[in-house]
Amino acid sequence: MAQTVNPALGGHLLAYSGVPTFMRQTPTRDLSGADVAIVGVPFDSGATSFRGGTRFGPRKIREASLALWGHHHIHGVAPTEALSVVDYGDVAIEMAYIEKTMAAITAEVGAALAQGPMVVALGGDHSISLPLLRAQAAKFGPLALVHFDAHTDVEPGDYEHGTVFRHAVEEGLIDPAAFIQVGIRGSLYFPDDLNVARRLGIRVLTIDDCFEMGVPAVVEAIRETVGDRQTYVTLDIDAADPAFAPGTGTPEPGGFSSYQMLQLMRGLKGLNLVGMDIVEVSPPYDHADVTAILAANLVFEYLCLVALNRA
Repeated sequence: MAQTVNPALGGHLLAYSGVPTFMRQTPTRDLSGADVAIVGVPFDSGATSFRGGTRFGPRKIREASLALWGHHHIHGVAPTEALSVVDYGDVAIEMAYIEKTMAAITAEVGAALAQGPMVVALGGDHSISLPLLRAQAAKFGPLALVHFDAHTDVEPGDYEHGTVFRHAVEEGLIDPAAFIQVGIRGSLYFPDDLNVARRLGIRVLTIDDCFEMGVPAVVEAIRETVGDRQTYVTLDIDAADPAFAPGTGTPEPGGFSSYQMLQLMRGLKGLNLVGMDIVEVSPPYDHADVTAILAANLVFEYLCLVALNRA
């Protein structure tokens, strides 16, 4: 059951008041009885290609979440009433040491998962998804993956935000036959870049594919790819067009609108969801917090899906 929010957090106050935990949920490391733990990962040393600042993302997403009143008008559910959601706080990271940080993320998230709740992570750059997937796969085995992004992030090389899913596939954390990337676009380093992901066995839907198919067909492709497998969702906010999400490290014109992003997330209803991360929100480049607001709403959409599954 949902926990009663401590009045000290400001649940009775307006959105600009109170303590900014995610949706004002109780901050605690005691996860006994919790259904979902919100975990911040304020790390952006994963060789950010263009603009940094995503280490400030978790805090800003939490602030934006204070304006989420709680009830979903389409799903007919209030996730923080249907679920026990807690804010775990942030993983302790080593800003300039990616391997030490990855080990810390895997250890802390693994310990959280061992206590029972689902983990929803707020990034941070996309390099954090690799240690998160290590922790998830240690519990669930190789996962299906739904990946919303402008970039495939499967380049060869050392640990960084552009190589994360190559490592995840090579480590056996993800079943590539149940891995779909949605919204890929932008200029390429090499002419054959898109085929790198396809040769790994990943299903790639470029933004052109998505717009030609339409959102309902994209949703059907996702469902067809992952089936009833235990499914992790990773969402790089640059899947959205920079008109709707300017605060990100590597913005690519021609992406999804904020409404289309909400539609895509709603389309995951009924999938066997086990966890999620949302990454690459860079508040220093955000305007009027619109990127953080979109990110908070997408996490809310995901929590609604979890609540529906638990119901």
